[in-house]
Amino acid sequence: MAAPTTGRLLLVFDFDHSLIDENSDTYICKLAPGGTLPDEIKELYKEDGWTEYMAEIFKFLHSNGCTKETLFSCLSEIPLTEGMKELLSYTKATENCDHIIISDANSVFIEHILKHHDIFNMIDQVFTNPAHFNQDDCLELQPYHFQDWCTLSTKNLCKGHILKTFLTDQTDRGVFYRHIIYVGDGHNDLCPGLALRPEDTFMPRLGFTLIKLIEKIRKKNKPVKLSELQASIVPWQTGLDILAHIKALE
Repeated sequence: MAAPTTGRLLLVFDFDHSLIDENSDTYICKLAPGGTLPDEIKELYKEDGWTEYMAEIFKFLHSNGCTKETLFSCLSEIPLTEGMKELLSYTKATENCDHIIISDANSVFIEHILKHHDIFNMIDQVFTNPAHFNQDDCLELQPYHFQDWCTLSTKNLCKGHILKTFLTDQTDRGVFYRHIIYVGDGHNDLCPGLALRPEDTFMPRLGFTLIKLIEKIRKKNKPVKLSELQASIVPWQTGLDILAHIKALE
């Protein structure tokens, strides 16, 4: 992470369908026998219980012979979103940009995919649900935290809270950001968007849930008021769109 300074750029990424061009959690479900999860596993899903649901999927896959190596091989198939490596290479080379990931995936998946694509060292910090392989090589998953203050987020991870805490910690270290860019695609990316300032950029991916949610807010002022979204809203499709926006800021 940067030494104490002023005037830096902060690039904040969601992971699934943002930095990578897949949902890593659902992608590995093809490792189930027959390539699909049985109904008794699907029925375990609850709207606000994705972490618990994935923990049960990992148990099911393990009980059906899915090894750590098989899981990693499957994850290695997932591509980065087009242009993301070029984006990271450019912003890292400026030495004036910090990069963090805030994701409802898990630490094992994110670390493996970042290392596989040789971008692990380009990311300064990752905030996600902790995971580890137990002594039987079954992947176990824990929630990042338990929260009851944000109705826009899942109970296990409030991205807005994480972003605001990170920014406070950075300020305490003497690091200030002239511009923050948040890159996301999903419903749970709205909350951190509300934490952005007028001088920042909120970048929802075209064709995904977040940009549709923003359009709903523009029309109906729900689930939040449009005035609460202070940052500039700039849609994107590839990492090259984000790179073009950053170059335009220079």
